[in-house]
Amino acid sequence: MNVYEALDLKQILSQNTYPGRGIVVGKSEDNCWAVTAYFIMGRSENSRNRIFVENGQDVVIYPYDESKVEDPSLIIYSPVRKLGNQLIVTNGDQTDTIYTFLQQGRSFEEALATRSFEPDAPNFTPRISSILDFSNADFSYKMSILKSGDANGSCCNRYTFSYNALPGIGHFIHTYQQDGNPIPTFVGEPERIHIEGDIDTFTKSIWENLNPDNKISLYVRFVNLNTKETESRMINKHGGASK
Repeated sequence: MNVYEALDLKQILSQNTYPGRGIVVGKSEDNCWAVTAYFIMGRSENSRNRIFVENGQDVVIYPYDESKVEDPSLIIYSPVRKLGNQLIVTNGDQTDTIYTFLQQGRSFEEALATRSFEPDAPNFTPRISSILDFSNADFSYKMSILKSGDANGSCCNRYTFSYNALPGIGHFIHTYQQDGNPIPTFVGEPERIHIEGDIDTFTKSIWENLNPDNKISLYVRFVNLNTKETESRMINKHGGASK
């Protein structure tokens, strides 16, 4: 395979019934927008009982039906938080850890060195994280995965990937390789993908290609690289779409 080849995100999603939680970061084809997306899926009633809610520049996950919450620690968190010229997107409460470390002048990597995969044996769900940095005229981004080093959860391996933003190119990282029991965790580098279309086209292409039984919520944000103004789209299975 050509290492510079970009894959079709729609095809990746449509061929996988359970990628779990996923983060996409990249740049629009017209070189004008930073692009990020975060989605969640669920197999259990506890996992499916969730909705995204925007709170200013941040996003919070809440239970759709509070009476059905079994373990709030793994389903209620802020997947998206903005701090100055940086945007944090993760699949867990490590968002807040990264935010706090950045406030203290410390790094993305230092923050994640204090965290580990989720304590949900036997799956040991990885923690996936990303950060977009808009300090310069353009932007750059990093992605991270914290995953168990063995089937017993005895140690944590940490991987960080740093990228320069290229027009029409992005990267996709997700928690699981595919469905299973236990669920096999993501392996390798984030997948190099095409970023295609405007925000509505991009949002639709993700949502329509996620497994209809398992998809729960999707959030997409485009940041204009000239004005720093943002556009966002949000879809909740339990609440429809919003702009």
